[in-house]
Amino acid sequence: MIRVVIADDQVAVRTGLSLILDGAPDIDVVAEAGDGNEAVALARDLRPDVLVMDIRMPRKDGITATRELAGVTDVLIMTTFDLDEYVFGALHAGAAGFLLKSADSDALLQAVRTVARGEGMISPSVTRRLIRSFAERAPPARRRTAWTP
Repeated sequence: MIRVVIADDQVAVRTGLSLILDGAPDIDVVAEAGDGNEAVALARDLRPDVLVMDIRMPRKDGITATRELAGVTDVLIMTTFDLDEYVFGALHAGAAGFLLKSADSDALLQAVRTVARGEGMISPSVTRRLIRSFAERAPPARRRTAWTP
């Protein structure tokens, strides 16, 4: 059973995510948080397999909370905002995944399962920009010569 905590400042969003996740036979939502401080406290106390975290929340944002939870639990950032600064901020903070709230319920379930297996997950709509940005920042590849015996 995959144990999940949901952190989002909007009650309706938390409720919807909880209904989707709890409806899966292999996922159990063990708690919900309305801000980053609650999310950190719940994660440290309950040690869930995955924490589904919004970025923009009162008292402590999701990126700061994710940074504080490094080594405690795997965080799947789920946000409305498709901004590079959020993607990079979340990944630098240690998030194991990044999903947009426009994703359907199957994508959410797959993302939670992927992160729970210890794998990384990036929303497909963000992946191309992430690859392009990485390529632009990477040093040029060294010219390789063929090896001959």
